[in-house]
Amino acid sequence: FAEVVAPIRALAAAHGDRVVCTRFVAPAEPSGAWVDYYRRFPWALLPPRDPAWDVVDELADVAAAGRILSATTFGKWGPELAAIVGPDARLTLAGVSTDCCVLSTALAAADAGVAVRVVPEACAGADDAGHERALATMALYAPLIRVVPLAELLAG
Repeated sequence: FAEVVAPIRALAAAHGDRVVCTRFVAPAEPSGAWVDYYRRFPWALLPPRDPAWDVVDELADVAAAGRILSATTFGKWGPELAAIVGPDARLTLAGVSTDCCVLSTALAAADAGVAVRVVPEACAGADDAGHERALATMALYAPLIRVVPLAELLAG
């Protein structure tokens, strides 16, 4: 995780007031398949105001300067984020975990017709293998989803 802090900070600086930080929070009452998920991971049922859900200290200033979107789903693409980014959105994704939240958000946004860019140096997976598999999966969705190196994105 420590390896992605500097790239995320660089992306945030390049995107200015368009930055949206997202965070996963537990629902008040899990339903459907989430019931089994929370049975397996009961620690994840912490209330949304619990400090465990806060944006990490290393990026707190980035979050404070932008907007924070909380959702009870791994994928953050939905009506709230769509309203923030607008109808002709182009989304640049960074964060953790590549093989969960980033992947879920990228696929849903691409299905909605959003041009998605994923910055591999600014993402971290549960482990390196999961990170690489998720990037390879998202690359299969080109041109809807493009895996774009940080240097290329910042240069363009």
